[in-house]
Amino acid sequence: MKIDAIDFFYLAMPEVLDIGDGSQDALLVRVNAGDHVGWGECEAAPLVSIASLVCPMSHSACKPVQASVLGQAIDSVDDIRRIGNLVRANSLDLLQADHTLSGIDIALWDLLGKRLGEPVWKLLGYRKSYPKTPYASVLFGDTPDATLLKAKTIRSQGFRAAKFGWGPFGLSTVAADEAQLRAAREGMGGEGILLVDAGTVWHTDVDAAKARLRALKEVQATWLEEPFVSGALGEYHALSEHSGAVGLAGGEGCHNFHMAQHMIDHAGLKYVQIDAGRIGGITISKDVADYAAAKGITYVNHTFTSNLALSASLQPYAGLESHVICEFPTELKPLAVAMTKTHIKPDANGEVRAPDAPGLGIEPDLNGIRPYLVDTEIRVGSKVLYRTPQLAR
Repeated sequence: MKIDAIDFFYLAMPEVLDIGDGSQDALLVRVNAGDHVGWGECEAAPLVSIASLVCPMSHSACKPVQASVLGQAIDSVDDIRRIGNLVRANSLDLLQADHTLSGIDIALWDLLGKRLGEPVWKLLGYRKSYPKTPYASVLFGDTPDATLLKAKTIRSQGFRAAKFGWGPFGLSTVAADEAQLRAAREGMGGEGILLVDAGTVWHTDVDAAKARLRALKEVQATWLEEPFVSGALGEYHALSEHSGAVGLAGGEGCHNFHMAQHMIDHAGLKYVQIDAGRIGGITISKDVADYAAAKGITYVNHTFTSNLALSASLQPYAGLESHVICEFPTELKPLAVAMTKTHIKPDANGEVRAPDAPGLGIEPDLNGIRPYLVDTEIRVGSKVLYRTPQLAR
């Protein structure tokens, strides 16, 4: 069976706001091989990734991603890794390649799972999909009162854990951030699991991050996520020496295995967060999950878009019983909700699992997608390299 077609669909809300919300647009991927179809999603700027799929070759190590995928055999899980390695070799200098490959890799796992009648987590070698504790992933409110209301709402919905991030946090005074943290803790109650995401706001300023540690410890935050940019290994490690019970979390910005490996080995992390839609897909995410488990670091999924992406993010660590925390977006824009026919929901115990259905177990809703489809064309000279594909084949 050979890969016959790769289709990318650029989707977006009518208005994209300047906020830390990745559910405002999306790049949906469809891969066809014979009679089989797989779906994936890239967590990256859609237009840039489309361009990397189809761009003219610049030189031998800078080929368009599709050149390494179209026509390739896809009969086993080994083929998925082989195709990924081929993309990385042929598009070595195309820096968007890993993000673009991510959606294709996810779609290939979905396709192969459907063909073989098995969920992706089984194809990855797991015998069981263990339950995860979802944390409601939301932005800080513009004010402490708004954050308090969000936290109370989350608790009323049955969530035992929540992550507050971005928004105004870290942008003004220490006192303002302390007020936000106290509001989040009050709303979550004494038993709620509280996670905090700084969204790289302090770049590499260790002193700015240290100034918030006292308040983070007082509200018993489980982790401080992304205080610095990915790759700031020295700064992460320096902060980890003072953070105590507040573990450091990071890794969503990693776009290959080696970046994640360095974060695990040198950043002083307690939690490594990997986005399957960025790092190269489910294949590389599973490699990181295995490495993290061997090193005693807790693997956590990162996702903030559709339930297709959520399912993909759960697969790499579905079989790790002691790695239980799970990002679960709860403030999705209508686009991200409309993208899929089915949705992953917490069960009666408030837990979620990777689906048991073949492939990812999540199907796109083509009618739901249609209103958000962005008509796009890429032309070089007189040659059209890309035009929005037809949703229905």
